[in-house]
Amino acid sequence: MNLLQIREKVWNPVCLDACAPQLGKKLGQPVPSSKILGLISPYYTERFGFNPACKIVAFTGDNPASLAGMRLSEGDIAISLGTSDTLFLWIKEPNPALEGHIFCNPVDSQAFMALLCYKNGSLMREKIRDELALGSWEEFSKALESTAAGNGGKVGFYFDVREITPGAVGIHRFDAHNVETPAFPKEVEIRALIEGQFMAKRIHAEKLGYKILPTTKILATGGASHNKAILQILSDVFSVPVYTIDTANSACLGSAYRAIHGLAAEEGLPLTDVVKSAPGPRLAATPTEGASQVRRGAQTLPSESRLVSCAGVPIARACPMCEPRACRA
Repeated sequence: MNLLQIREKVWNPVCLDACAPQLGKKLGQPVPSSKILGLISPYYTERFGFNPACKIVAFTGDNPASLAGMRLSEGDIAISLGTSDTLFLWIKEPNPALEGHIFCNPVDSQAFMALLCYKNGSLMREKIRDELALGSWEEFSKALESTAAGNGGKVGFYFDVREITPGAVGIHRFDAHNVETPAFPKEVEIRALIEGQFMAKRIHAEKLGYKILPTTKILATGGASHNKAILQILSDVFSVPVYTIDTANSACLGSAYRAIHGLAAEEGLPLTDVVKSAPGPRLAATPTEGASQVRRGAQTLPSESRLVSCAGVPIARACPMCEPRACRA
């Protein structure tokens, strides 16, 4: 994928030549993911019994196929809250950076998708749950609900293992005055973990060019998507409604959707029309009244500048959590 000039949808000749001679000729010209390439090979009809009239649609990768499987629309976000956390973003004007990945959109040739991965997902949440909530998600949720949005300006960065985005490790807590502190009370610690994780995701997403639209929604899947208190914070941080979906194999489902869309795309039908009869997501959380004002106020706090610094945005001084070469202060 890194050989492609994603805006022009052509191979970069310098990159091709650096990899192998005559590589462009071997690869052929890039085409949209909905393009029909032709009929199936006789080999497959004779050996496996495929219908000779079966048409072949251009392939895509597993992550773009997942975007199709979760039926994202412009401005939507899909987040998998599993062992690691993964964000899929529908973007119109991408801003490629060292953090994250930008792909061509598999269902709209004029759009793009971004992908962000985080190692410290549910494993980090489970570790804090075990240490502070007696290993109980119910107690964990009670602690979240007992604290106010914004956490009084207290923020934490929880990287049990070296993170991908950003390349940092360790647990660091900062109070509302940007002073590092060795510990928080139990309830504050739990909210600092969840708010910090989701604030980082929003900052990294916006750095890649993502913009929240009036129609934006979040589709949540994975183990933590069953926890309403966690989803409420996700909704508050992004200021959009959160829905849950039951899609265990979104890449496989998306490939099937794309096969159907490949036939319909000849007639100019969008993917949304092709899959409109599929089961819809379920509303799980809407933004708490006033939460967006709390978040906008928190952006002026010095403590959040640490989070922005870890996202790679230059600030006035170095961030103690980033590797020296990663912090461009």
